[in-house]
Amino acid sequence: MSDFLAQHPILVVSGIKVVVMMLVMMTALAYLTWFERKVVAHIQSRWGPYRAGPHGLLQPLADGLKFLFKEGVTPAGVDRFAYYLAPFLSLSLALTSIALIPFGPQEIRILGQPTSFGIADLNIGLLFLFAITSLGVYGVVLAGWSSNSKYPLLGGLRSAAQMVSYELALTMSVVGVLLLAGSFNLREVIAAQRGFHWGFLPRWNILASPLPQVLGFFCFFTAAIAETNRLPFDLAEAESELVAGFHTEYSSFKFAMFFLGEYASMITVSCLATILFFGGWLSPFPETRFFVWTHYLPTALLAAAGVWLILDGLRYSTLLGKIVLPVLGLALCGAAALVSRPGLLEFVQGPFWFLGKVLVFLFIYVWVRGTLPRFRYDQLMAVGWKLLLPVSLANVILTSLAMVVGKR
Repeated sequence: MSDFLAQHPILVVSGIKVVVMMLVMMTALAYLTWFERKVVAHIQSRWGPYRAGPHGLLQPLADGLKFLFKEGVTPAGVDRFAYYLAPFLSLSLALTSIALIPFGPQEIRILGQPTSFGIADLNIGLLFLFAITSLGVYGVVLAGWSSNSKYPLLGGLRSAAQMVSYELALTMSVVGVLLLAGSFNLREVIAAQRGFHWGFLPRWNILASPLPQVLGFFCFFTAAIAETNRLPFDLAEAESELVAGFHTEYSSFKFAMFFLGEYASMITVSCLATILFFGGWLSPFPETRFFVWTHYLPTALLAAAGVWLILDGLRYSTLLGKIVLPVLGLALCGAAALVSRPGLLEFVQGPFWFLGKVLVFLFIYVWVRGTLPRFRYDQLMAVGWKLLLPVSLANVILTSLAMVVGKR
């Protein structure tokens, strides 16, 4: 076995990247639940999680332990194979799609082997990613059908209708980007957005010539919210109408897997919006002497966050907070000092801008949930077929015409 691995080091490197990505993603998914609860609480003038650790930072751990040790109840009459398969599909397919996301332009070396800053780099990456995400809807459909209950069945049927209605608009919305980039490879899509208009305006696809993809982004992000079953398109859950929709008959960790899959899909959509329309890891500032200070933003933000945590911890009300928050602050200050070194400072530029843009989209996701009411079912269908699909088709036609005219 060791001889086989020595002859195929790429397998070892891929395995290490998968393990690291799984650990990072599961931690990120847990704290994305905390982030959403905190943001929605502040929107609604509430505290949100606050008692499990300082500022509720241990709440994801408490929730995870609760789901892990809670008794799993399986209703009589369910289709057991499909019933257990549904949450596994929702989570595994959502996590698989993350494997296709490139997080930075640089190569890293693992055990002496150069490898990209991501797990997989495919020439048809976007096409393959859409194939995976479209399969993820079947987890919701199977959950509704296998539960042998009327409310989950209605939720599953609604999810199937959403899939048909919004998958077309989602796919058509990115055709304009593909026409501009001339490639399905996500790295090449980002590379096609390099440079600046008039020396200061980024050539991101949202601002690209010959036709800015504003309509494409509007259709993409709206359809993506519907595809991930988030408010105001969460008709598959709709607790005010269907108790809890497709996951009514699920409990314990099977219930948690659905929501981890939903949050993983949110991260995937945010990464795709960043890559396709907002330049991926490209900085919004030009490489000139006037903007050289922007290279130190990662160090400055880490240091500022560290100092804030230290000061907040010193005046925190509980003993645990007085210990944990300053320790975290010192760790961030140490990370800021480490990142300020010349080699690392250049290395973190790409991931810093990429993750910053992704966090903005995740905040918009939560912001939308905290402000907009749920659509009626007929409104859901009308938005998909009568608005998004025609607008996305019009964007493809206009982009094609603009490219033809621009070549003359």
